[in-house]
Amino acid sequence: MARTKLILIAAFLFTTGFQQQRTAIEGLKGRVEAISRSVNAKWGIYVKSLETGEEIAINADEQMDTMSVIKIPVMVEAYRQESEGKFKLSDMHTLKNSEKQPGTGILQRWAEGTSLSLKDIIDLMIIVSDNTATDIMFRRVGGIEAVNRLMDSYGYDKIRATGLAEEWFRALNERKDSAAFHREAKHPYGLGTPRQMGLLLEKIEKGEAVSKEASEQMLRHLRGQLYATRIPRYLALTPFPSRPPHKTGDFLPYIGNDVGVLEGNGRRVVVSVFTANHFGNGFVLEDAIGRITEQIANYFGTRDSQRAANQGEK
Repeated sequence: MARTKLILIAAFLFTTGFQQQRTAIEGLKGRVEAISRSVNAKWGIYVKSLETGEEIAINADEQMDTMSVIKIPVMVEAYRQESEGKFKLSDMHTLKNSEKQPGTGILQRWAEGTSLSLKDIIDLMIIVSDNTATDIMFRRVGGIEAVNRLMDSYGYDKIRATGLAEEWFRALNERKDSAAFHREAKHPYGLGTPRQMGLLLEKIEKGEAVSKEASEQMLRHLRGQLYATRIPRYLALTPFPSRPPHKTGDFLPYIGNDVGVLEGNGRRVVVSVFTANHFGNGFVLEDAIGRITEQIANYFGTRDSQRAANQGEK
């Protein structure tokens, strides 16, 4: 009888704790949805605590245009091929004028004949989202097929490399109307879902992408990300003040994506935000992503203290 009573008490406490946790995460989801609804855009959001397993998924499984977020899978494939001895990231590449692409990046301004290591090129591809560097790496790994095969092997069938930056800019220039080009959605820079891109980040964060050493090198690239107007925007006064490893994707004002991992005090939280069909002020879209991330950071950064307070009340 006493044992049965103890079992019932334990079951009650477990159920009560689970319900409180569920109520809390639903409250966070509501706040995130409220911020997203304040901006007229299509949103896809995936959040996961790697310590508690708590998740938020808002339109997280719909395939959307990644823009430059697709450069993360390119980076992973480069490290995979190096691990198989196909090349070394210390190998040098000589820049050609024919390789230079417009948009983000600095290699388009550098002199033909400049020599850079492949690792330096990956750094530029991630840190300043260099489109010239991206096409160099795409060609070095064997094109979009190689990247998509790797994503398939990971089970991420909705992450798709779709073409070179060169092809995207050619299509945009031929259309001569950027808003119509976006609405028609015939030429995505890359494709993916917030959830699968978040799971790829989780794999890198856990040291499971290629190898632990390769994953750490990839995180170093991502921590160097120059652009800080979205996920990192309001993190300074949260429990996650450090610059997170993250990667943006842009076609403003229509698309402003950012995916990354909040790191601090033994906690890691994946944040994957995709947007589309935004025709207002790009600053407003970026600010909303920053405010969403601030809510996420404050929630997960205080989970231990919340649990302690709840236990004390009992």
